[in-house]
Amino acid sequence: MAGHDCELAARRQGLRTVSLILVIGNKNYSSWSLRAWLALKVGGVAFEERRISLDRPQTKAEIRAFSPSGKVPCLIDGELAVWDSLAICETANERYAGGSLWPEDADLRAQARAVTAEMHAGFAPLRTHMPMDIRSRHRVRGAEAQQRADVAADVTRIRAIWTDCLARSGGPLLFGDFSIADAFYAPVVTRFRSYGVALSGRLDAYADALLALPEMQAWVEAAQAETEVLEL
Repeated sequence: MAGHDCELAARRQGLRTVSLILVIGNKNYSSWSLRAWLALKVGGVAFEERRISLDRPQTKAEIRAFSPSGKVPCLIDGELAVWDSLAICETANERYAGGSLWPEDADLRAQARAVTAEMHAGFAPLRTHMPMDIRSRHRVRGAEAQQRADVAADVTRIRAIWTDCLARSGGPLLFGDFSIADAFYAPVVTRFRSYGVALSGRLDAYADALLALPEMQAWVEAAQAETEVLEL
């Protein structure tokens, strides 16, 4: 890991000067914003952050000034607007991160894309019954949610994904070094902590390793400092 640490440190210190704007929502609640923000930060991509508070009368209009979909996140790169979190990560990886946000090994890269796409498209019960709320702890609500068959199935599937990825890569993150896959599962890690979902052994160590990233710690600190309270 020493070589990786040196490379990652160099990447963080040598942020490219680019005229990018990343439009995001509340850091405590906006899981899709976290995914794009974290990938760009760890990938060493310089950008201006534009935060728009969600669930206000003017929110939709403020977001539409940047995003055709009226949703966050949205990446503004000159005249180009990219308004999907996975598309943002892919665009930043190709244009500004030198391909560093996917594993170098072709087989691991294929698996990383598969598990990222699965998170991007699925796990609706988990999202619905355990919405991201970083600064709160909802143990009772979490226990009740896990009694639902659909939520329990989502939790079981995510544990299986993490177990398989870590067994293949050896960790500490899903594919060894940080990848877009970790960015996409980062909100799940916060949900599991907020709602008391039990993890053991290697999976708990993975959650700890992801939360220990300086970029992740910066997001969590900012989320905890927010004052808005949204109805979940």
